[in-house]
Amino acid sequence: MFADGPQLVLKILRDLLGVDLPDTPLIRRENASFNTRNSEDIASDLVFTLGPPQNIAHAVIVEIQQDQSKNPQQLARYAAALWLQLRCDVTVLVICPDRGTAAFYAKPIKTGLKGCCFRPHVLGPDNVPFITDPQEVAADPGMAALSLMVHGRERKVVEAFAQGMSATSDDHATQYTEYAYSMAAPEIRRLMEEIMTSTDWPVYTPWAREHYGRGLQEGKAEGKVEGKAEGKVEGKVEGKAEEAARSVLLVLEARGLEVPDDARARISSCTDLARLEAWVVRAATAQTLQGMFDD
Repeated sequence: MFADGPQLVLKILRDLLGVDLPDTPLIRRENASFNTRNSEDIASDLVFTLGPPQNIAHAVIVEIQQDQSKNPQQLARYAAALWLQLRCDVTVLVICPDRGTAAFYAKPIKTGLKGCCFRPHVLGPDNVPFITDPQEVAADPGMAALSLMVHGRERKVVEAFAQGMSATSDDHATQYTEYAYSMAAPEIRRLMEEIMTSTDWPVYTPWAREHYGRGLQEGKAEGKVEGKAEGKVEGKVEGKAEEAARSVLLVLEARGLEVPDDARARISSCTDLARLEAWVVRAATAQTLQGMFDD
């Protein structure tokens, strides 16, 4: 869910729903399909885990429900299956843009086991901020995307989202916009298309490029403007590489792996973003530093 999904999920649970979760900087997205053994694979929308891989402290399952088509007991099944697999506490978060759907999934779920009743945490329209200030959108794109998914039938919410996303320096603006559009109801999508294709804002999404006839790469591509654009792109790429390198080192240090100066220099000087992202993943599981570098 969004480019900064883990942090947004924690913010929803802690700040909006008051859930007590472990205090740890280690949170990552996991494979959302897990097996209950001797049964079929279970595929939830999103799964995040908190804590180091070798000692997971908590798991969060996220389900986005636009209607009441899913049997609520399936949510209890998700939680039980992941609990059996990871042997840690499990929280289920259900995000519902519709009040009726939110009320439906907020009811206690009878499991059939005497004394055992499961209740997921449900985020409905009444829990989601109504964001109509472009500055708030730029400051918190993840929450703004959530506000648009839930409250986007109000034109001023979509207008603020378009203006704020065009002004934000967040590198994930494209993903936030794409995700909000893909998860919104049809009438909200139509309003997004109307507003975002008729205003002078950076066109991120495929549908906007198709309707408006210009993408970022098709814009002002000559003279000084082109030079500035190229410099901005190069600067963003360098900044992403530096951030990815810091992430690799942070994960290694958190796991207690010693990083010699030559290895630290190799990581810090790497400008290949794809390689750095692969190292981040390996750094979380590799038994040795060399194991992280091995292709």
